[in-house]
Amino acid sequence: MNHRLRLRRLGIDTCIEPVLYMRRECHACRAEGFEARSRVKVLLGERSLLVTLNIITGNLLAPDEAALSESAWAALGAREGDMITLAHPDPVASEGRLRAKVYGERLSDADLGAIVEDVVQGKFSDLQLAAFITACAGHGLDAGETLALTRAMIDTGERIRWDYPVVADKHSIGGLPGNRTTPILVPIVAACGLPIPKTSSRAITSAAGTADTMETLAPINLDIASMRRVIEREGGCIVWGGAVRLAPADDILIRVERPLDFDSDAQVVASILSKKAAAGVTHLVIDMPIGPTAKVRSGAAMRSLAGSLEAVAGALGIRLQILQSDGAQPVGRGIGPALEARDVLAVLKGDPQAPADLREHALALAGAVLELAGACRAGSGLALARTVLAGGHAWRKFQAICEAQGGMRVPPRAAHTHVVLSTAKGRIASFDNRRLGRMAKLAGAPRAPAAGLELHVRAGETVVAGQPLLTVHAEAPGELAYALRYLDSQPDILVIVPEHEPARLRAAGQ
Repeated sequence: MNHRLRLRRLGIDTCIEPVLYMRRECHACRAEGFEARSRVKVLLGERSLLVTLNIITGNLLAPDEAALSESAWAALGAREGDMITLAHPDPVASEGRLRAKVYGERLSDADLGAIVEDVVQGKFSDLQLAAFITACAGHGLDAGETLALTRAMIDTGERIRWDYPVVADKHSIGGLPGNRTTPILVPIVAACGLPIPKTSSRAITSAAGTADTMETLAPINLDIASMRRVIEREGGCIVWGGAVRLAPADDILIRVERPLDFDSDAQVVASILSKKAAAGVTHLVIDMPIGPTAKVRSGAAMRSLAGSLEAVAGALGIRLQILQSDGAQPVGRGIGPALEARDVLAVLKGDPQAPADLREHALALAGAVLELAGACRAGSGLALARTVLAGGHAWRKFQAICEAQGGMRVPPRAAHTHVVLSTAKGRIASFDNRRLGRMAKLAGAPRAPAAGLELHVRAGETVVAGQPLLTVHAEAPGELAYALRYLDSQPDILVIVPEHEPARLRAAGQ
């Protein structure tokens, strides 16, 4: 039996998860036995959408009314007062294969293709997606499954084909706060005449992704036609991959991975290489930081992940080079979108106070891209990249790219800051990258673009009591307080080895 309800727009943001809201007393709920978290098929005219039901017990909606999350509202093209029809959804054919993976079975190419297709069509709830992600992380995907997942993610989205024989790109495995090398590398490579259509992700487990940082500097929500126009005009771009529908399953899975705060090696490989292959990349350099609190924590883990990346890239026809880098501490000073953007601008402008580690890391990666893609002879990439940066060519190219993407912006500044001071004299022994990232997220990053942390010290430096160690930036006083309370509960977030006895960082200061 079908049931009709009148739509009201409540303006509820659930990210991209489609959600339906109804009163518990609603005749549809009572007649069909719908419960909270039930999957429901919503029909509006010729359009339909699978949604997750949330139940309202108060008087926000009348019994004959329903509401949709903003993402569902947009997907259906709904208008205030529209009449919708509700029905039970058809069974999801690939649900049985998802359950099989939960119990540790190997999935065929067809199985993974069917699952990814159903993911893109919105047939799985977030709970089912979380089960799939967890099963892939716990039981793992073998080499064949990883390649099949990657190909399925490519096939369910748009693909860009270029007329250039070489299309360059770079990607960082992540897990290292700061490390915002892409906005420095892209204009260097583009200024040398190589096309580099950089599609970047928003943060998954970190306080900022490249897309989050770049969004404080220029528009990033470009469609494929706009992206082509920027590349043809300037040779490079830095856009959000989700806006161009390249491997859209990846963005859906990332949305669920973010609150889970983990992803598996196979999903990392599929996420990276599906986006790169769909973007038409032919030559790719991957930055892999290794450190005790980075995403990749050991040489063994590095070799395992590198082997998977190389195997899948080879099968997809992508020339790949992996560069190992130091993941013991953050790169740059800023942790958070706007703070990282200011580091980037300082490097591009040649500011003598710019973070040297960020500059040198970006130059090394840019040099590797230039060599891999044949823009210079072997061994000369770093020198060429350094010349392009020092001569101001990269800064001019970056400004031109920002203008082509819709106009350059000034990164925002936080309304609230707190300087954390050292409580002892000693040497900075170590940073906990994951906890620093968590602290920056508690301060509001990346949702609040000006929020995050600004580091004033590096590992190995000697500090004295009362010296600033870091500054917390927040856009609201409550978030500043959350971050500082977390700091008090995590004494090993930054370890200082004093002259006489061990000391730990505290939220002392102002």
